Amino acid sequence: MPIPNHTNKHWIIMYGPNPDNPYPMEGFPQVCYIKNIIKNPNIIIGDYTYYDDPDGAEKFEQNVLYHYPFIGDKLIIGKYCAIARGVKFIMNGANHKMSGFSAYPFSIFRNGWETVLPQLGELPYKGDTVIGNDVWIGYDATIMPGAHIGDGAIIAAKSLVVGRVKPYTIMGGNPATVLMQRFSDDTIRDLRRIAWWDWDREKVSRNLRAIVDGNLDNLRQAK
Repeated sequence: MPIPNHTNKHWIIMYGPNPDNPYPMEGFPQVCYIKNIIKNPNIIIGDYTYYDDPDGAEKFEQNVLYHYPFIGDKLIIGKYCAIARGVKFIMNGANHKMSGFSAYPFSIFRNGWETVLPQLGELPYKGDTVIGNDVWIGYDATIMPGAHIGDGAIIAAKSLVVGRVKPYTIMGGNPATVLMQRFSDDTIRDLRRIAWWDWDREKVSRNLRAIVDGNLDNLRQAK
């Protein structure tokens, strides 16, 4: 939006914060655009997705648990997601072999027990964990291996998410169940087709009022 520049008496145009700035709120480092601080190549984060933690938002990667590189599973999070403090992502490395009489991981303790090291195909594997765009995940929620959370979904605080969450659905509980669908099927279909999160930031900024006010007609006509 245009703001006055009192130095040169001209108007300058602002198109929102820089997505490449790890800490977009000056003086408030507990909010971090986490794509800028991730080191693990198997964690993929979209622009503007933030993690909010007063104990250090840069510690986000510590909340991605049992993410062993030899397994190769990915955590993929889209754009414009809001992730609250304490959200945990449990990855496939947490799984134990369950086809035998004991689920105890004897082999990891070695000293002769490594002879029963399970092969990757013997371990439960749920695939990549995928979070869509514009998803809000509440305080202390837990996302289990292979979960897929659709665009625009909301996950209530302290929920445990297993499996698939449909777009624009509010889920809560342990295990999380559907609390409500945010919009009609037709509106959801239109929102996913429009996919405003894929616009450049200038277009998002020009149409911000339509996005935050829920004006679908204006969003359809956005330029």
